[in-house]
This record gives sequence, C-alpha cells and structure tokens, in this order.
Amino acid sequence: MRTVLLLLMGVLALPQIYAQTCCSGGVPLSNNLGLPNEGKGSFFFGLNYDYNNLNTLNAGTDKLDDDSRLRITHSVLLSLGYAFTDRFSVETLFTWVDQSRTISQFGNENLTETSGIGDAVFLVKYAIPDLLGARTVLNLGVGTKAPFGKSDLTTAQGLQLTADLQPGSGAWDILGWASISKGLDFRPSATLSGSFTYRLTGKNNSYLNDTSIYEFGNVVQTNLGYTDQFLLFNTIFNPGVVVKYRKAFEDQIDASDLPNTGGQWVFVRPELSVQISPSIALATRLEIPVHSDVVGTQLTPTLRFTAGISYKLIKNKLNVLK
Repeated sequence: MRTVLLLLMGVLALPQIYAQTCCSGGVPLSNNLGLPNEGKGSFFFGLNYDYNNLNTLNAGTDKLDDDSRLRITHSVLLSLGYAFTDRFSVETLFTWVDQSRTISQFGNENLTETSGIGDAVFLVKYAIPDLLGARTVLNLGVGTKAPFGKSDLTTAQGLQLTADLQPGSGAWDILGWASISKGLDFRPSATLSGSFTYRLTGKNNSYLNDTSIYEFGNVVQTNLGYTDQFLLFNTIFNPGVVVKYRKAFEDQIDASDLPNTGGQWVFVRPELSVQISPSIALATRLEIPVHSDVVGTQLTPTLRFTAGISYKLIKNKLNVLK
C-alpha cells in the first residue's frame, strides 16, 4: 500500500518529477575508469573537472519545446592508480559533486542545490598483452562503488531531497569493466580502442528517513574510440574521437519501477590530450548527445565538458603517456 501511495504521489507531481528524474545527471563514474598500466611500479594521478548540462526535455525520443527546466552538475574527480606488476594494477576514483536544479515557470524561478563528497570507486585490473595479436592489450577489471557520499540531505524545510539530487547513492554497487586496444599497422601512431562497463546497483535501505528502499537502475556503457598522435612545436598531441552508448534501467522504489527513469543514449565525444612533459599531460573532451530515448518524460543531456591534468611516475624509466 505504501508503494502505491508513493507512486500515486509521483504521478500527481509530474511537473516536478520531470525536473528531478534524469538518468544522466550525477557523478560521471563510468566515464573516468580505465587508468593506463605503464608497467610494474608505475603510479598514476589524475585530477579532472566535469561540467554536465541538462536542458533538453524529452518524451521518449521526441524533444519537447520546453526549456524551463535546467539541471547542472559540477564534479571534481581524483583518480589514483598503481601497478604492482606489468599485468596487475588497482585504481581508485574519489569524487566531489555540486548539483543544481532550476525550474522557471510563470515568471518565478525555483532553485535547489546540493554539494558534497560523492561516492568512490575501487577497481582491481588485470592486463593481457598480445592476446588478440601484436600491439593488442586486453584489460579486465572488477570492483565496487562505495557509498561515501551523503544520501539523506534535506531542504531548509526539513524535507529529504530526492535520490537524484543527493551527493551519494547510499548503496554499494558491483562494477565489471573491460577494455581492449589495438595499435594499427597502417598507421603506427594510431590506436583503436573499446571498453565495456556494467554497474549492478545496490539498494539504499534508508531512503526517505528509513521509510522506503531506493535502487538506481543498473547501467551498461560501451565506448569505441580512435586516437592518433602527432608532434607539433616539440609537443606531443593526441586527438581522438569516441562513440559512447549508455543504457540505464529504470530506478525502483520498494521494488516497483519509478516513472520517468531509465533510457538509452548515444554520444559523440571528441578528445584532445597534450603531453607537456614526459610525466604531465593535459586533456579535454566534449560530449555531445546524438540520440536520446528516455522512459517517460525526462531531462536529458545537452552538453558535457571535461578537462583535467594527469601525472605519472614510473620507477626506473620514463615513457610517453598513451
């Protein structure tokens, strides 16, 4: 009976739900997995800023003529990786997130904003070189997303904010990750790569002040990319382009599907990294949606931009960052 009442309340509050339920807001965890293994003893550090703008309202695949709703997420992502051997490595991802939701109607503007430490990722990886031929590396990883962030923030009136506006999820997730890269024979400086991530989400058993159980939908993400390398002004530049597919299953509250959650998206992501020294690189990428198919009516991504710096330390040798 409690579940029926919650779903009924959601349906009666549809204008508000359209602004709240979006499956591509929040911290971009899957986008930032897969640090390179540069060999035994190598250490990798990365610091990135991510800006995600959602100002497109979709019903299924149809874009609605409505720009009164805006969702913006600012994220700071700290990545750390260490290789114990040439094949075995670990990486961690720590996050901080600031999220805002603005609804503009009838000359009035309603702003809700939250910020704080987000969830973290711990991943164990194993590299298999030359499994599918020369200059090919297959990487396999398994890990978890730990609920470091708060999931019970409230408004000034003492009402608990919805799950998608919380810095953390309040649940442990299981992550499976795989990537493969292949150096191209016809152009030795170029690399073709692909990756796959699956996130099996856990349950937040203390949602809405311990009155409900909330579970974000499982997520599948794949990437296919091409990267090249050239020298200009004695500096190495690495341009690339990635096609990304992401599918999020519907969220659940008390084991019942939540309306206006879930969907699938296709993005194109041009990238550029600059090797300013043997150990330090700068990188930027712009993610543009080319296809959005959401369940019900939801805000969906309009634009995403990421920029950051990385540092690598390799024991007893120096390599160019790939």
